[in-house]
Amino acid sequence: MFSKESFVFISGILLLIVPFLGIPQEWRVIITVALALLLVFIGYALRRRLYLSDIELQSGERATNSFVETTEKLFDERALK
Repeated sequence: MFSKESFVFISGILLLIVPFLGIPQEWRVIITVALALLLVFIGYALRRRLYLSDIELQSGERATNSFVETTEKLFDERALK
C-alpha cells in the first residue's frame, strides 16, 4: 500500500490542513494528536531500520575506535635512539 516514507509525507500534509478544515475542535485535537503519535512511531521505526542497516553494512560491528593498553614491549628501545 504505502511505504513508511510516503505515510510520513502524507501525515505531514494532513497535519498542515487539519486546522483549516471545518471540523469541530474536539475532533481536530484528536486527529492532530493521533497523527502526531503516528508520526513519532513511524519516525522511530525508520530511524531504527537505518541504524540496524548501518550496523549490518559494517559486518555487525559498530564504528568506534578502541584502544588497548599493553604491558608488552612493542619496540626495541635501542632502535629508537
